[in-house]
Amino acid sequence: MKKCLVEFIGTFFLVFTVGMAVNNAGNFAPIAIGSVLMVMVYAGGHISGGHYNPAVTTAVLIRGLISVKDALVYMAFQLVAAIVASFFIWWFTGHALVVAPSPTAHKTMAMAAEIIGTFALAYVVLNVATHPKTEGNSYYGLAIGFTVLCMAYAVGSISGGAFNPAVGLGPNIFQAIMGEGCRYHHFILYLVGPIAGGAIAGFTYKFINAT
Repeated sequence: MKKCLVEFIGTFFLVFTVGMAVNNAGNFAPIAIGSVLMVMVYAGGHISGGHYNPAVTTAVLIRGLISVKDALVYMAFQLVAAIVASFFIWWFTGHALVVAPSPTAHKTMAMAAEIIGTFALAYVVLNVATHPKTEGNSYYGLAIGFTVLCMAYAVGSISGGAFNPAVGLGPNIFQAIMGEGCRYHHFILYLVGPIAGGAIAGFTYKFINAT
């Protein structure tokens, strides 16, 4: 339960920062988002692994460091945290967080952007936070946070830059709960894209480190 609570806290502050930074920081939002992920990874990584992302949990599952049961529980807590964070964003700003791809981006392009961005994130997580040769390092949180920052600037304008099913789906679910409509076509993008990116990263890690 303690691990799940840490996952809830970390995911909450990640999604909360996404929503508030988009409203208040404009083009500097990725800096705040990458930074909060970094500090939350440092704060909780030694307890839960600091996933805060169902796609990262998928990669860690494939890596073999978490059971299917625990992975599903992690994902449930991550998603609930995203919904709760969406409520506070709505309360503080007066409107719900909308995570959406560019209206000019083709659906395939947006999906590819989510896969690429999430692959980069999960690949870095596995290599800096789970590899025996990097165990106990002091830079893993910085590397993970900067990966999100870089990918947000690189492809965020195409796909919306979720790289995380909790970030992509939580706000949509909250809007549905509030009766403000739900963009169901975004569910495929923000579920399939990040999970695929995380899974590919997991299998890539295992292939590279096969003995």
